Amino acid sequence: MKLITQIFAYLTDFQYIYIILKPLAMLVDILNFKSLFPDENACVSYLKEQRLQKGVVCNQCGCTEHRWDAKKKVFECKKCHSRQSLRSGTVMQYSKLPLLYWFTTICLLTSTKKSFSAIEIQRKLKHKRYQPIWEMVCKLRDALGKRDAEYKLKGQVELDEGFFTIERPEDLKDEPLKRGHGSQNKAKVLVTVQSVETGIKPNRGRPSKAVGHLKMKLIPDLTAETITNSVKELLESNVDLTTDDSTSYINFGECVNSHVAVKSDKETTSKFLPWVHIAISNCKRLLLDIHHKLKNEFLQYYLNEFCYKFNRRDYGDRLFESAIFVAISYQSDFKSRIYGRTTCG
Repeated sequence: MKLITQIFAYLTDFQYIYIILKPLAMLVDILNFKSLFPDENACVSYLKEQRLQKGVVCNQCGCTEHRWDAKKKVFECKKCHSRQSLRSGTVMQYSKLPLLYWFTTICLLTSTKKSFSAIEIQRKLKHKRYQPIWEMVCKLRDALGKRDAEYKLKGQVELDEGFFTIERPEDLKDEPLKRGHGSQNKAKVLVTVQSVETGIKPNRGRPSKAVGHLKMKLIPDLTAETITNSVKELLESNVDLTTDDSTSYINFGECVNSHVAVKSDKETTSKFLPWVHIAISNCKRLLLDIHHKLKNEFLQYYLNEFCYKFNRRDYGDRLFESAIFVAISYQSDFKSRIYGRTTCG
């Protein structure tokens, strides 16, 4: 009995140590961030080096040789002497917010598997106004989606649709609320994920398939035409596709190598479509941690962030550097719903 008590005490101590150390892992990342980027000048120097490493191209003559004007913080072309700002061609272009805000937000978003709401980021930054912070986060999530949109899924792919709770649109609030998938407060999302049979007996509760990359796309309806066009956009033509037996999945023969439709029941889908349902479930849980309800027009931004981090789940600390590269390499199409502009702040 004494031995059992000692073992229990040891396990209890280990559990407390684990609970303490788990948040410390995130804390160390934040401490490293503060040491690397203590002020705005450090962010300017880092962004300048990253842009030079990527290559600065003149917007006027296409020259790749530039001189850095430290006083005005611009790149000056050595050939035609035209200038471009440090933020030109990045997601931060036209933004009035400090670079330290952008870098801190990227650090927060990449330091956890979950996410932060714009109001929480506003509190962390101690900024007075919510609107510019919300616009900044939307632009970052838009850029992450642009990065993942550059490639298509290949190999063996699972496909299904998910239904996410959203706010009912203003023009539909007077209508009676429908039930099921046709409800006005349900957004339709097409979910595709790479998965390959490993041939290894899985651990208890785990799928028998290994998971690859994930894509999620907000779609207006579940018609066969809409889904087929989305499949052409998201997948390579040589994929082997597995779906359930929905009547919307009838025209895939023209856009994929093979298509297998399995019976729509819990046992069959857990065997043949495990990862697509895991992804939907995890994404819904993430959204509940941020918002109880979202507007349909902004849901895709959150899907972008979830997919980007899922597809780079093994990056570890390199996820921050990856997101910085995206911020430098891509501009955003996001426009403020209040001001109709592309600026932040």
